[in-house]
Amino acid sequence: MKPEIIEEVPWSDSLTVYDNEHFTTYMRLLDASADNATEDEMAHLILGIDPAREPERARKVVRSHLDRANWMVTTGYKELFAS
Repeated sequence: MKPEIIEEVPWSDSLTVYDNEHFTTYMRLLDASADNATEDEMAHLILGIDPAREPERARKVVRSHLDRANWMVTTGYKELFAS
């Protein structure tokens, strides 16, 4: 079962429950971004949002999750290995 996607990722300076639940989603977004996927493609294929019906929501959700994904690979990953 896929975890629920919310519009705005809960932001914290440390890993959150949401981060743990959406780690795979974050990595898929980073991979798609590296492959030059459009925001519309990421919204539809990864987040399950129809960008034609909800263009503003699709843009907002993609950007929020992609920002958090980038935080995970630049800063947040340190917590994953700090046990």
